[in-house]
Amino acid sequence: MSKVEEFEDLRPLLFSIAYRILGSVGEAEDAVQETWLRFDGSATRPTSTKAFLSAAVTRVSIDVLRSARMRREEYVGPWFPEPLLSDPYQDPARSVELADSVSMAALLLLERLSPLERAVFVLRDVFAFGFDEIAVAVGRSESACRQLLVRARRHMEAGRPRFEANRQERQKLATRFFDALKDGDVGRLQDLLAADVQLVGDGGGKAPQLAKAVMGAESVARVLGTVFPWLIRIDVSFEPHEVNGQPGAVFRDRDGKVLHVLALDVLDGQIQTLQVVINPDKIGHIGPVADAWAIDREVKQARRQPN
Repeated sequence: MSKVEEFEDLRPLLFSIAYRILGSVGEAEDAVQETWLRFDGSATRPTSTKAFLSAAVTRVSIDVLRSARMRREEYVGPWFPEPLLSDPYQDPARSVELADSVSMAALLLLERLSPLERAVFVLRDVFAFGFDEIAVAVGRSESACRQLLVRARRHMEAGRPRFEANRQERQKLATRFFDALKDGDVGRLQDLLAADVQLVGDGGGKAPQLAKAVMGAESVARVLGTVFPWLIRIDVSFEPHEVNGQPGAVFRDRDGKVLHVLALDVLDGQIQTLQVVINPDKIGHIGPVADAWAIDREVKQARRQPN
C-alpha cells in the first residue's frame, strides 16, 4: 500500500481517538491532518503504521487539549462537546462500548481528567492499545501509564454514565418522546422523563438559550411543551438522528439550516438528561447554521399575535 492508502485506511481510527481526547470535531479533523503531514514528511516507513499514526495523533491531540483548557474554563455557560452524528470507526465486536464512550455524558466526564490521563484512558479502555504503545504515544514509561490509567479510571468510575442497554428500547422511547414533542403534549412528555431529569443548553453566549438549566420532570415537560410547538409553527423541523451514540435529533429552520442538536440520555425506560447544543461554532460541521437570534425573535413575535 502507498502512504496515502495506509493513512486513509487508518483515518477513521485516528479521528475517533482525537475526537474522544478533544471533544471537538473540528479540532479532531485538524489533529488528523497534522498527523498526515508528520507521516508524509517522515523519511522512513515505521514498522507499524498504525502504532506510529496513533501515537502521532495522540501527541497532537494532547498539545491541542492543553492549549484549549483555558478557553474552556472561560466558556460562557455549560460546555458540551461538539455533537457527532456518526463515528467513522466501527468495531462490531465492541460497538456498545464505542457508542457509550463517545456519549455526551462520557465526554463530559473525560473533561475532568488531565490531558495525559484522558489520552491513556482513551487508548487503553476504549481502543485496547497495549501499554507499550501507549507509553510511546504519551512519552511516559509503561509504569507511569498504568498509574495514569488507575487515576483516570477512579475519576471515571465515580461518575460513570449508565445507559439503557437495549438499543431498540432506547429508540422506541425516543420515538415516543419526539411524537409527544411534536404535539406539545406536556402530559405525555412528563411520563417519559425521569423525576430528576435535567434539560441543559450550550449556547456559548453566541445563541439564545432554549432555557437555562431546568430540573424535574414537570418543569422540563412544561418548557418543552411550551417552546417546541412555537418552533414548529414557524416551520422549524427536526429529524431524529443518533447523536454521540445516543438517541437525538437535528433541528432545522425552514431553509434547512441547522438550528440546534438535541441529545438524550436514556436509562430504565426514562429520559435522564436532555442536552441541547445551539452554539453556532459547534454545529457548523453538520451543515449551514441558522440564525438562532432571528428565529428567537420570530417566535416571540408569533406568540404576541392574537390567535
